[in-house]
Amino acid sequence: MAESLRDQLLKSGIVKQVREEKRPAPPQGGKSHRHAGKPPQHKQGGKPQGAPRPPRDQSEIDLAKAYAIRAQTEAQERKRAEQAAAEEARLRRERKAKIQQLLEGKSLNKAEVDHLRHFEYGGKIRRVHVDADQLAAINAGELGVVQQQGRYLLVTREIAEQVRAIDAHQVALLVEPGSEGGVGEDGVPDDLMW
Repeated sequence: MAESLRDQLLKSGIVKQVREEKRPAPPQGGKSHRHAGKPPQHKQGGKPQGAPRPPRDQSEIDLAKAYAIRAQTEAQERKRAEQAAAEEARLRRERKAKIQQLLEGKSLNKAEVDHLRHFEYGGKIRRVHVDADQLAAINAGELGVVQQQGRYLLVTREIAEQVRAIDAHQVALLVEPGSEGGVGEDGVPDDLMW
């Protein structure tokens, strides 16, 4: 009959026979000695079954719970910001519609004009085309300039005041009557031709 691998290794002298007394005894649970030094591994959760969980303080919050609370708070903040932006956009559209309706057919701009009235609006120098009478009326405060859809419309003072009541940012130029004879804040006359 064929010899076992153990017997063959012993005969060749590669392995010395180990006495039975020196071998470690298997654990009482009846498990083999291969798993004696390692904790049992389980596929689910990585924790041994039946091992009690260490007691937790009530003040200690689970990490996953903290992340969930944080994500929920951030989502609520984003939702509030989106609602506020949508409300602001709705109000802006309503103001534009009111101003558009107010300005309809009341613009005093003319096609054939020979003067420019320069003014500062939005941090830049802008201009509106006017005739000599309109230039004098603007500098006297009788006319105003309103910005609507990228254009500068010449309107009466009353219309400019109504536009200012709806949205003050749309009034590009409105000189106060009785000011220093058409001299701007920088000391340059308003009707100076550039």
